[in-house]
Amino acid sequence: MAETAVGPIPAKDRILLGLVPATLLFIADQVSKWWILEQIQLPRLGRIEISPIFDLTMVWNYGVSFGLLKAGSEWERWGLVVLSGVISAVFAVWLARAERRLTALALGVVIGGALGNMVDRIRYGAVADFLDFSGLYFPYVFNVADAAITIGAAVLFLDLMFNDPKKARA
Repeated sequence: MAETAVGPIPAKDRILLGLVPATLLFIADQVSKWWILEQIQLPRLGRIEISPIFDLTMVWNYGVSFGLLKAGSEWERWGLVVLSGVISAVFAVWLARAERRLTALALGVVIGGALGNMVDRIRYGAVADFLDFSGLYFPYVFNVADAAITIGAAVLFLDLMFNDPKKARA
């Protein structure tokens, strides 16, 4: 049987297929945050207008996606760090058992994003968000890790909805 992008994946390739995008996205996220925080110094400037649809706007997110579960204290902050670590570990176990390439890729993308935001919480106590597409009526400021988590979760959802796991085992 010929392998496809969504077809069965050999056991030896599972981890690698998820680790490569996880590593690349983690690095891209951390480099973009370093550039924004240390080189551009966006926290000092607050906002840089780039175009009618895109700006760089500094926002510290003390919660999770869309500001939910705001951490108002140190123990809540560390609780979110632990939660991110546990979710990443659960997804890593799922990655080790993934039967399809698309599943492994999507899990790797989510893991890379989750670890990027987890590092922010450890270093700064909050997540650095700065990509602002409010000119497109998108009301949230986000970062590379947030985009990775959202895209990875959407691909994972679609993969689970439209690719029958029984077909992957056949």
